[in-house]
Amino acid sequence: MKQGILAASIQTYPIVNLSLSSKMMAIAVSSSKLSLPEHNPGVSTVLGFLILKFPAISSDVWQQRMANGKVHWHDGELINAQTPFKAQQRVYYYREVNVEPVVPFSERIVFQDDLILVAYKPHFLPVMPGGAYVEECLQNRLRRKTANPHLQAVHRIDKATAGLVLFTHQVETRQHYHRLFETQQITKTYQAIANIGNNAISNDQTWEVKARMEKSQPKFLMQIVEGVANSHSHIRCVQQTTEQALFELKPISGKTHQLRLHMQSIGFPLLHDTYYPALHTSRLDDYSKPLQLLAQQLRFVDPITQQVRHFSSNTELKLNA
Repeated sequence: MKQGILAASIQTYPIVNLSLSSKMMAIAVSSSKLSLPEHNPGVSTVLGFLILKFPAISSDVWQQRMANGKVHWHDGELINAQTPFKAQQRVYYYREVNVEPVVPFSERIVFQDDLILVAYKPHFLPVMPGGAYVEECLQNRLRRKTANPHLQAVHRIDKATAGLVLFTHQVETRQHYHRLFETQQITKTYQAIANIGNNAISNDQTWEVKARMEKSQPKFLMQIVEGVANSHSHIRCVQQTTEQALFELKPISGKTHQLRLHMQSIGFPLLHDTYYPALHTSRLDDYSKPLQLLAQQLRFVDPITQQVRHFSSNTELKLNA
């Protein structure tokens, strides 16, 4: 068994002048891709579909990308404004943003061999490109660091969450590691801190949360609704002070924002959560108040080597004295 060890603290984040922490016009080095649906949604061209799919991006932007050769088919043939819609064909494009935030915290490689890489992701850094982030994400940082353009994450944790992320080096074996998460054959252990107020709880008190989660509004939020459960977590109180408690969380399923919503459902929303229970609309991250959620451990049987893999970030969240 190989163990990944990382010595670091995630408790102290300096207040950063956000106006200086950005770079102008970031253009993705590698392409994003999407598959055109089997059933035409009522458009005649690829351009029409892209406008429908991404309403926040104007027709002028897409046409300029096409004119610059930044939209093409799988075989490299360029797509222009008149290119007809072709069902189930892959479209490749290069994302760009006028101003991309630069996250002033470092990732660390915890472990790597010929098959996998396990990395520690700091708070505020996304795992993959998205939104205002094009090149500034964990995957692209690690691709540059390892000089491996094929390195790819096989799961994600929230941008606001710190902790371990599993990557694979090889395209050929990637599906086997994806399946670990799809079939719940991987044990993930998190730590979280929440204010407890006047609630009476005890150390080692446990909760099992099973709930149905669905998309909410805005669409990046989730909500718990009535119905058959599709999310499942085990939660345990580890330690507490008069105002806060430290929890160990073991998600069984892997829904977006699952742990954040499950903690809220038992009456303990996570400390510094800007989404739940109330959405804070500021577009700037407050680097002095990281979400108190840490993906601390991963454990699984390697689908290729059949070896037990157990990785720890060797970091801990700490309660205020």
